Amino acid sequence: MTSFIIDYGLRRRSELNIQWIESIKLAKPVMLAAWPGMGNVALGAINYLRRKLDMKQFAQIDTKAFYAPDGVTVDDGIGKLLPPPKSIFYFRCDPDMVILENEVQFGGKAGMELAREILNFARNLEVARILTAAAFPIPASYQEPVKLFGVANMKSGLNLLTRYRIKIMEDGSISGLNGLLLGYAQELGIESICILATMPIYATGFPNPRAWKALVEIFSQILNLRVDLRKLDSMIKRTDDKMEQIETRLQEMLGIKEKPGTGDEQISQFVLNKIERLFQEAKTSREKALELKRELDRWGLFEMYEDRFLDLFKKD
Repeated sequence: MTSFIIDYGLRRRSELNIQWIESIKLAKPVMLAAWPGMGNVALGAINYLRRKLDMKQFAQIDTKAFYAPDGVTVDDGIGKLLPPPKSIFYFRCDPDMVILENEVQFGGKAGMELAREILNFARNLEVARILTAAAFPIPASYQEPVKLFGVANMKSGLNLLTRYRIKIMEDGSISGLNGLLLGYAQELGIESICILATMPIYATGFPNPRAWKALVEIFSQILNLRVDLRKLDSMIKRTDDKMEQIETRLQEMLGIKEKPGTGDEQISQFVLNKIERLFQEAKTSREKALELKRELDRWGLFEMYEDRFLDLFKKD
């Protein structure tokens, strides 16, 4: 692979971390960017869109400058560092667009520096608009239609959201680079929009193709694309079967007659919120993992969350 470094005139050549694979010519492209998050909503939707459009890789970010390993993987007694996560740029023409897919969220100073690296690159490409996505967890059944909310970093972005009948998010926050990119883009005068898709709060640890589909549909409208959604429909059916099992088990354990989000949900939401909190804490605490196991067993939910629970102990 041949690597080329672009000089933006903003930083010294040696400080840039973009590796070019193929030279491209685009006219005022739209950029879509995604990082992992709840329900894998942003990355799932944009990855699906990129694959269906058969977009080609043209550059990547050398993330070694931003990545700080927090452990090693062990194989037959030999410990070694994992390779840095990937951040890859893809493109297509007519319409001209760029997609950036990232394997890992970067926080703190590393996240700030990565965001600025991406935006400098976007400005060099003369990107006209950046679109990101995120999850909007709510107390609702999986059967309820996905609702879309939007946030923009300037008035023109709000006008676009209104044009496509996307409800403006009045307040709150968007965590991670899916949201932070908007703030940093504003400093450079690049219009940026984040579209959030609702999903059940009890299912933030599971992929949510219903939310993916809603985002793919709205991105397709904005970009005037035709995208085959049949594979997403199949994924939704498989996921719905699992969500139905979880909701049925919750009803049985809590003595609730209606689905989450359709009746008296205070007790169920308390339990689900606690389980989600324990999943986050268990990533760094073995004691919290044991507490989580007890809580799942208490409510008869371990079978439904088993794969996610066991993932906490994977070494790779």
